[in-house]
Amino acid sequence: MTRSDLVDQLAARFAQLTHRDAELAVKTILDALSDALENSHRVEIRGFGSFSVSHRPARIGRNPRSGERVVVPEKRMPHFKPGKTLRQLVDHGNTQD
Repeated sequence: MTRSDLVDQLAARFAQLTHRDAELAVKTILDALSDALENSHRVEIRGFGSFSVSHRPARIGRNPRSGERVVVPEKRMPHFKPGKTLRQLVDHGNTQD
């Protein structure tokens, strides 16, 4: 599902929302989520999951082509942990026993 699919589905589900309003709602939510993660805050959506920022320290890596050592700088990476309800929905939907 893409962002535009999400906007289309939101506009279809709520008749009182115009396509532009649905687009603004999705943009606002995603911007708020991005801003919170940029400031190293944790975002939790009950029943869906939580977003947080993990820290990867600097390390020494190797260039696979030449084999020379390369310094890889530290990074802050977004991390998503699905909630119990989402895990159960995904697991239940893919039962192939």
